[in-house]
Amino acid sequence: MTDGGARRSRARELGVPFDGTPGRWNAITDVPGVEVGHRTLISGRHDDPDGGPVLRTGVTAIHPAGRDAEEGVAAGRFVLNGMGEMTGSAFLDEYGVLYGPMAITNTLSVGVVRDALVAWSRKRLRDPDVLRGRTKPVVAETWDGRLSDVYAQRVRAEDAWSALDDATSGPVDEGSVGGGTGMTSFGFAAGIGTASRRVAHPLGRFALGALVQANFGRRHQLRVAGVPVGRALPEPAPETPAGQERSPTSELDPGPEGDGSIVVVLATDAPMLPSQLTPLAKRASLGLGRVGSIAATSSGDLFLAFSTANRSRYAEAGLRSFAALPTESLDPLFEAAVQAVEEAIVNALIAAEARTGVRGARYPELPHAALQATLRRFGRLDEA
Repeated sequence: MTDGGARRSRARELGVPFDGTPGRWNAITDVPGVEVGHRTLISGRHDDPDGGPVLRTGVTAIHPAGRDAEEGVAAGRFVLNGMGEMTGSAFLDEYGVLYGPMAITNTLSVGVVRDALVAWSRKRLRDPDVLRGRTKPVVAETWDGRLSDVYAQRVRAEDAWSALDDATSGPVDEGSVGGGTGMTSFGFAAGIGTASRRVAHPLGRFALGALVQANFGRRHQLRVAGVPVGRALPEPAPETPAGQERSPTSELDPGPEGDGSIVVVLATDAPMLPSQLTPLAKRASLGLGRVGSIAATSSGDLFLAFSTANRSRYAEAGLRSFAALPTESLDPLFEAAVQAVEEAIVNALIAAEARTGVRGARYPELPHAALQATLRRFGRLDEA
């Protein structure tokens, strides 16, 4: 078992062009207060039946306002396609506030991670009202059963606690880490990706960041910088060697190839109401469209957006007030969201490492040199 590794390349370093100006880290952590942590679980081999279940999985945790914050942040969400799970979503809709940290993991670990978030908060908080606001935490998921023994359900509470405790600001590990360890997109290894934008608004300068857990798409659909890269690249399909025995905990079908899901988290320090953050979350859909997503029928496309500028303490007496930009002036933030989500997905693909998992299934990494050659051929490689 491991927690991340050496930093991998990012899309801009390879010359992939994107619109907009990124923040210092080009990450969701460019929004002040946001912290991200991972717990990565890798163990077992498909050709070693005595070595235990094949795990390519983990947990990614996000503190919207830092681990020590006792206030929640204004939030909204949107479901593009609902073949997925995000706990606490009804409470989020009702209150318009995200209280405490959230996490992303694999589909069959949502329950244990949800319980772990409650236990983590209970251990740290003394105010019973603040704790009560965290009894319906947000945990979202995508399916890593193509590479991991998802039915083994080996993610534990301590793994979620580790991700929560290790969360930091600054650069964010991407690719095959945390909740994204066993994820694939467009026939390649994928997982966690992030990006940010500096937003110039008539009422101030703001930051907007995106973090994705990408696990969707078929090879021919992939577009990078507007180029139909998926059709141009070689087609090394994921392989299961002939006669390979299945791991004993993965007898159920891993699901149709190419179907999958994505979780998108958007953060901003722009003052926005919950009723404005829901439309902001919707714009993640357009970022997905830029890379080729069609929101397949078996895909869970779940998006959440929050504003660190508007905070609320659960059960606090007295009137509460949220500041808000005029709704008719939100286009710069909408544009930033589309741009950041697109780049975050491409970053996830570029950072991910080739993985071999259950049943000997192998997903290659996106070939950097071939990607650059394809973009160059279309006149879309930034070689400055």
